[in-house]
Amino acid sequence: MSFTQSSAVTRAKQDLAKRLNLSVTEIAEKSVTEKDFPDMSLGAAVDGEMSAQMISTGWLIVLETHGHQYEYRADKYQLRLHNYHGRNYVID
Repeated sequence: MSFTQSSAVTRAKQDLAKRLNLSVTEIAEKSVTEKDFPDMSLGAAVDGEMSAQMISTGWLIVLETHGHQYEYRADKYQLRLHNYHGRNYVID
């Protein structure tokens, strides 16, 4: 799958809505910023994952719902949820 900034935000909202059993309309886009991540796993490796140690440019996506914020990280190749209940997740 190939992401644009817009499609990454849409997919992140869908994922968070499903995780929290909410409607996508209850998820707000707090911020989206371009960011250089320290490795190919966007600084959000999952347990046991090894990734190339080279800068990866993408987007830091912060979503908010019911007073809580959630951080997603994306580039044109992948989307990850960072530090959700202490763990990272590969979404796509």
